[in-house]
Amino acid sequence: MTESTAADGDGYAVELVGITKRFPGVVANDDIHLQVRHGEVHALCGENGAGKSTLMKILYGMQRPDEGTIRVDGADVAFRSPADAIRAGIGMVHQHFMLADNLTVAENVLLGAEASHGIGARARARIGELARVVGLRTEPGVLLERLGVADRQRVEILKVLYRGARTVILDEPTAVLVPQEVDELFATLRGMKAEGYTFLFISHKLDEVRAIADSITVIRRGTSVGTADPRTVTSRELAEMMVGSELPDPGTRESTVTDREVLRVEGLTLAAEAGRPLLADVDLVVHAGEVLGIAGVEGNGQTELVETIMGMRHAGAGRVVLAGKDVSRASTLARREAGIGYVPEDRTRHGLLASQPLWANRILGYQTRPPVARPGRLGLLDLPAARRDTERIVAEFDVRTPGVDVPAAALSGGNQQKLVVGRELSGDPVLLIASHPTRGVDVGAQAGIWEELRKARAAGLAVLLISADLDELIGLSDSIAVILRGRLVATADPATVTPEELGAAMTGADGEAAS
Repeated sequence: MTESTAADGDGYAVELVGITKRFPGVVANDDIHLQVRHGEVHALCGENGAGKSTLMKILYGMQRPDEGTIRVDGADVAFRSPADAIRAGIGMVHQHFMLADNLTVAENVLLGAEASHGIGARARARIGELARVVGLRTEPGVLLERLGVADRQRVEILKVLYRGARTVILDEPTAVLVPQEVDELFATLRGMKAEGYTFLFISHKLDEVRAIADSITVIRRGTSVGTADPRTVTSRELAEMMVGSELPDPGTRESTVTDREVLRVEGLTLAAEAGRPLLADVDLVVHAGEVLGIAGVEGNGQTELVETIMGMRHAGAGRVVLAGKDVSRASTLARREAGIGYVPEDRTRHGLLASQPLWANRILGYQTRPPVARPGRLGLLDLPAARRDTERIVAEFDVRTPGVDVPAAALSGGNQQKLVVGRELSGDPVLLIASHPTRGVDVGAQAGIWEELRKARAAGLAVLLISADLDELIGLSDSIAVILRGRLVATADPATVTPEELGAAMTGADGEAAS
C-alpha cells in the first residue's frame, strides 16, 4: 500500500495514515494505512483480532490513536468522541442495532438529534427524504417493534444520515439478513453511492465483499497487508491474504446420524404477553450423530425455542425429553448437568463474564461438576484444576491469548467464541445447542469451530444448530427445519436446497421451497 500525501488527500473521503494503537501487552494497530475514496464502498477484511474493530473505533472517535493521522476530506482531524466524528460526517451502524422497540421510526431517528432539524415539520420532511434514500418504505409513525430485521437496519442507516453522515461504517451488515435482503441492501448501497455517499464495509463473508466493494483493504495481525480489486481477486485469495490458509468449507461429507434419540420436543408452546404465541406446538427430534439446523429470519422464535429447551423460559404446554428423561420441569442447571452444552447467540451477555479471567469463565455452568468442582464436596471449587483445564482448552481449541489470567474482554470475538465452544464441548455433553456459533468470527476461527463441531458429531454428539448463515446451515446440517412466527413450517434437505430457496421459505414467500 502507498501512503498518500497532502496533495492527493482531496481525492479521499477518509485517510488513515500510520495509525498505531497499543494496549497493555498487545499492539492492536501497527502502522495501518487506509485510503477510502469519495463515493465508493471500501471493504475492510481480516481475522478477529486483526485490528478492524479498534481501527473503526478510532475512526468513529471511540478511541484515540497513539500514533498516526486521520484525514477527512483532506483535512487532518482529531476525534475525542463519536460526537466529533459525527460532526465531521462519519457515522457508524453497529452489528447489534441500537434502537428502541417501543418508539416509532421517527422517534428513534430524532432521539438525541433534536437540534438538527427540530421535531416538527422540518424534521418530518427530512426523515421522509432520507427514507427514500435508504429504501425505507415504512411510515415514520410505525412502532419499531413491527419492523423486520432488514427495515430496522435501514432505520439505523437513516439515523446516521439524519445526523449528517456522508461516510458510513457498516459493521457486519449482512450477518442477520437472508439472501434476498442482502440483495436489497446492496441495491440500496449502490443507489446511495451514486448520490455521493461513501461506505466502509466490514464483513467476514468474502463472496459478499467481492460483490459490493469497489476496493478491499486486508488487515492481518494489526497491520494493513495490502489492497485488492474485487473484480479480479477470488475469495480463496482473500482468505489467504487474511489468514494464510484456504477458505474453509462447512461441508460435513459423510453422514453419522444414528437411530438413538437424544432430544425430543413435543408440542412446545410459549405464550406471549399479547398477540400471537412466541412458540406454537413445536415438535422436533435430534439423534446422536445428527446436526439439526433451524433456519429462520431473526425474531421468529429461534431465541425462544433455545431458551425454552434450556429451561430459561417456562413453556405453557409441551415437553422436553433428553436422552429418554423428561426434563420439562428441570432447572437450567439440572438440564446442563444432564448433558446439554450451550453456545449462546450472544456470548457477551450469556456466555462470558467479560471482566473475569479465562479460568473463571471456564467454571460457568460447570460449578457442580469436575474438573472445576471438588468431587463429593458440594459448593467447593478446585481452582488449580480450573486453571489447568482452561490451559488445555486454550491449547486444543487454538484460543489465542497471552495466558489464562487475562480477562475475557481482552480476547478478540473469535477467540472468545472458541473459548466458549471449547468449554461447552469439554463437559462430555450428549446434546449441544449451538446458537449462531460463528457469528462475527473470521474465516480462521470459523474453520476451527466447524471442525470441532464435525468431530463432536462424528463422536456421536447431537447438535441443534441455529444460524443466520445459510451456507453454514446447509453445509453442517443433516436436516433443516424452518421456523416462521413461532412455528416449524417446513423441512429441507441440505443436500438439495439452495440458500435462495431456504430464504424464501424463511420469509414465507414460497411455501414450496422446502419439502
